[in-house]
Amino acid sequence: MKLKICGMKYQENIAEVATLQPDYLGFIFYEKSSRYFNGTIPELPENIKKVGVFVNASEKDILEKIAQHELDLIQLHGDESPEYCKILRSSLVDRRREKNHIKIIKVFSIKDQFNFDVLSPYEPVCDYFLFDSKGQLPGGNGYTFNWDVLQAYPSTKPYFLSGGIGLEETENIKKFMQGEASQFCHAIDVNSKFESEPGLKEYQKLEEFKNQITSIDLTAQ
Repeated sequence: MKLKICGMKYQENIAEVATLQPDYLGFIFYEKSSRYFNGTIPELPENIKKVGVFVNASEKDILEKIAQHELDLIQLHGDESPEYCKILRSSLVDRRREKNHIKIIKVFSIKDQFNFDVLSPYEPVCDYFLFDSKGQLPGGNGYTFNWDVLQAYPSTKPYFLSGGIGLEETENIKKFMQGEASQFCHAIDVNSKFESEPGLKEYQKLEEFKNQITSIDLTAQ
């Protein structure tokens, strides 16, 4: 099971958290967010992938941020249509590695139910889905959704599990990973439950969480 730590904001904190070797670090390029990133990403180990989070951003803005920060993945957290994703995907050529395009994560918000039919047109134009808690904000709402909804997941596309996940969810993650719904769970995504303030992550809590989910990894993702 992979780990994504999202909402990074402060350079020294980013460098410190990177020593935990998460698989992904997320940077929010949405100006209305309290975790809005407008700095310089320090040099990271090559195995840590940089994810840029956008909300209804223009293609031009996304391409500029990719060039500026050498992003590896793009997370779309707004109302982006399948047509938009298709156009964007055609532009996301990773010239550093040539063979691979920069991958797209499309976010969908869930509370107690979800119509999985909406995923179908996104299947050919996105690389991952991400399921987050429906709330007033586009992410970082601080509470989990009903993971039982994912029992009806109809796709084989890998997804990120997000939404208010903290240390107290460890046992729930273990139970979830024992079920069929976890078969295509690619990574756990954490954010607000590991902060002392928006964007400032608590290293010790993240270290404990990583150790715990590593010890309960029951599937080969």
